[in-house]
Amino acid sequence: MNKRERLETTVAGGAVDRPAIALWRHFPGDDQRAADLAAAHVWWQQTYDFDLLKVTPASSYCTEDWGIEIEWRGGDEGTSAYGRHIIDEPEDWLKLPVLDPGRGSLAMAREAVRLTCNALGPDVPVIMTIFSPLAQARHLAGPNLLPHLREHPDMVSAGFDVITESVIRFIESLADSGPAGIFYAAQWADPQHLSRDEYSQFGRAYDQRILHAAGGFWFNMLHAHGLGVYLDMFDDYPVQAINWHDREAGPSLAEGAAILPGALSGGLDRWTVHRGTPDDVRREADDAIEQTGGRRLILSTGCVTMTNSPLSNLRAAVG
Repeated sequence: MNKRERLETTVAGGAVDRPAIALWRHFPGDDQRAADLAAAHVWWQQTYDFDLLKVTPASSYCTEDWGIEIEWRGGDEGTSAYGRHIIDEPEDWLKLPVLDPGRGSLAMAREAVRLTCNALGPDVPVIMTIFSPLAQARHLAGPNLLPHLREHPDMVSAGFDVITESVIRFIESLADSGPAGIFYAAQWADPQHLSRDEYSQFGRAYDQRILHAAGGFWFNMLHAHGLGVYLDMFDDYPVQAINWHDREAGPSLAEGAAILPGALSGGLDRWTVHRGTPDDVRREADDAIEQTGGRRLILSTGCVTMTNSPLSNLRAAVG
């Protein structure tokens, strides 16, 4: 099977020649320039030959044009530290302009996708990371988000409408760049942050609008980020695959298979890949295949692979 055939058969629940696999990571420093970010992803793909490649820009790429700043200070995960937030008062949600995907950080990220797709060609499915409005809002408002959300929901909703429109315009602008789809990172769908009702109002409602806008792509993946996520709330999301922290927090792949349609992305604990041995990685991969019967499985970690994980462990995952 080629990569597309393997993924489409996996989504449909059919028998594949081998389980699909994909790992992704940050590229700090290189994620500030389109050519360098694309070159890093091309190297990553050519080294490990994954069945799909997730483009992973700095998480701030979608908020920098509103004034968010970051600083790279080092760290295993490869994420940068955020500076000051820009929403202090509830009325500040009403001041957000809709962003132009042809300018600033959004334009840089779009160019990185185009360069990556052009370099790898049509045989490698590429998906671009898109952060949900909630995921963006937590950086825009910092500690103000929860009190604003609960005490001034109308103003927050107005701001989320602007964020959503900005995301949709960016997704639409990707169409000519060649990606197979998007990797939609949803955050705060867990009891540590929001109730189910709150996530329905401030998460799900906007998620659905964005994912329907991405419906023209053939492979979209949802990443349900967090510990103890409300996984059943995603069972009707219009995506081909769902990725979550199955090893770190559950539910397991087997439990997820009973809840979700489509492909299940997981099976490897990123901390096993980072701190374990190649044999440990192989054991988790074998267990993931046993849990799923080798069907509907995209072998991956539940979140980003660390930037400095042992290369032998990465080779064990793909081997």
